[in-house]
Amino acid sequence: MLKLIENPYLDQEIASLIVLLIYVILRISLSKLILKFASLNHSFDQRTKLIVKYMNLLLNILAVISIIIIWGVKKDQIFLFTSSIFAVVGVASFAQWSILSNVTAGIIIFFSYPFKIGDKIKIHDKEHPVEGEIYDIKAFYMILKSADGEMVTYPNNLIMQKGISVIYKFHEEKEFFD
Repeated sequence: MLKLIENPYLDQEIASLIVLLIYVILRISLSKLILKFASLNHSFDQRTKLIVKYMNLLLNILAVISIIIIWGVKKDQIFLFTSSIFAVVGVASFAQWSILSNVTAGIIIFFSYPFKIGDKIKIHDKEHPVEGEIYDIKAFYMILKSADGEMVTYPNNLIMQKGISVIYKFHEEKEFFD
């Protein structure tokens, strides 16, 4: 007679496979959704790839947490592990808060898209007003080209804090005479 071997971890294995399947589906569908959003807004590949990386990182973290919970790691151990990681990351990021705020502002600029590369903007900073054409938008900063050709880098978090005017050039149609 054929005897089946009992697997005490069958439920956890099935649940883990389901989480991995959901992870793969979400990763593919979110990537396609972001790429479609970027193509509709004529976004640049570099910024789009950066946003896809951020979303993939978030999905990776959620998948790992889900699998840890499925396999029954005790809550005390999870809290000890995560609090230790947050303590280390917190100390490291406290010194680097501006980097995190610039990345967050870069994501907000990508999705809200108030201006694009090629627009001429004026940043209303009381002490150092800046005016120029947006040359590039990076994860941490924006590069502006001033009227005299100077390249100015401006942090994304300050872009979100300051008032911005998008300057449109209105061309009057004139008749040309010889």
